[in-house]
Amino acid sequence: MDESFNFMISRQAKLQEDTYFRVMRILQENPDLTQRELAEKLGISVGGLNYCLKALMQKGLVKMKNFANSKNKFGYVYVLTLSGVAEKAAITHRFLQRKVEEYEALKAEIDALKLEIDGIEKEGAQKV
Repeated sequence: MDESFNFMISRQAKLQEDTYFRVMRILQENPDLTQRELAEKLGISVGGLNYCLKALMQKGLVKMKNFANSKNKFGYVYVLTLSGVAEKAAITHRFLQRKVEEYEALKAEIDALKLEIDGIEKEGAQKV
C-alpha cells in the first residue's frame, strides 16, 4: 500500500471518529432528540446520521431505549451504554489531542505569516 492511501484511511478514520464523538456528546446531553434534530445540530444528513447511529449501536456504544415521555413521536431515545461512556472518554482524549495539535500548527503558521508580513513591510519602508 502506498503512503498516500494510508494517509487517506487515517484521515477518514479520524473524521469518522470525530463524528462519533460529536454524536455521543450530543446524545449524552440530549438523548431524546429526533434523528432530524440531531442531524441538524451536527450539520450532516439524516441518512448519514442514521448510518452513524447504526454503527455506534453495532459497536455496543449506543442503544435505543423505549421511553414514553420522549418528545420523539416513536417514543424512543438513544442512550450511551457503559462501554459507550468509556469509549466517549477515550475518544474525547484523542479528539482534544488532535485539536491541540491543529491549534499549535495553525498558530505556528500564523506566526510565520506575521513575520513574513513584517519583513515585507520593512522592505517597503526601506525603499521609500
